[in-house]
Amino acid sequence: MKNPRWLAVSATLALAATVAHADTGKLLLTGGVSTIAGSAGGGLTPWAVIGSNATEGEVGFSGYATRAATQDYGLNGYGVAVGLHDRVELSLARQDFDASPAIALNGIAPFGVTPGQHIQMDIAGIKVKVAGDAVLNADSWMPQIAVGLEHKRVRPGSIGSVLDFLGTQTSGTDVYVSATKLLLAQSLLVNGTLRSTNANQNGLLGFGAAAPGKNRRSLQPEFSVAYLISKNLAVGAEVRFKPNNLQALGAAAGLGAALREDDWKDIFIAWAPSKNLSLTLAYVDLGRIVPGITNHRRQTGYYLSAQVAF
Repeated sequence: MKNPRWLAVSATLALAATVAHADTGKLLLTGGVSTIAGSAGGGLTPWAVIGSNATEGEVGFSGYATRAATQDYGLNGYGVAVGLHDRVELSLARQDFDASPAIALNGIAPFGVTPGQHIQMDIAGIKVKVAGDAVLNADSWMPQIAVGLEHKRVRPGSIGSVLDFLGTQTSGTDVYVSATKLLLAQSLLVNGTLRSTNANQNGLLGFGAAAPGKNRRSLQPEFSVAYLISKNLAVGAEVRFKPNNLQALGAAAGLGAALREDDWKDIFIAWAPSKNLSLTLAYVDLGRIVPGITNHRRQTGYYLSAQVAF
């Protein structure tokens, strides 16, 4: 972490976590795991739950590290979050995306993409619970509802010339609302999220596009379901719908569907060997990511994440 501002905020969050209570009443896995953007939820989509083990009146802390890999791409991520009184969640995350296949873009135009190029993105998030309680309202139909914001800034390196050609911005903000329902008697958790976004590939390919009508925000739904096999083991699935801002621009440039963006899906298993540690392994299907330079292969692979929470 070379950014002094990032270091300062991380230190503040870590200091706040020192007042967290180690022994809390939150049930295992009901606080979710860390998403790729740092907020609590599944791997791909946030839930309305507030991260960490803290319950009402407590302050909690969590940290995570993630590795995802597909046929052509790889992503490393890590971050921290603070849960305040089971009401407010503050999070910071950093992603490092191996975009090595992008060097093939130099064959389309003299973009100057360098070999082994990585794209980095920083994400600052806040989530606020506004209604309901996933555990206390488990015997009613009232879900827990939260609103959240994720501000993202991408550093594309030599791929910046490509983003300039596409007319995308290097920063953007997603706004979402999530509703999480825990059915304790059925050992089932369901979640729905509606996201307002103009991010391309979650922001790694910038925000918006120069194509007419593709620079504005759109509403994209996301869904999760998890089944608790035992008190510390859960399986589930997620689907995250995505805007497809870049395909029209690629088609106008004679690239056909080379810039198409597909929806994301996963099937996961989460295990909590202790109250403070959870491990998540998933099979992911990210569809075609810039298919024009990867022979239209669907990007499927694995997702592995470890989280500590107090």
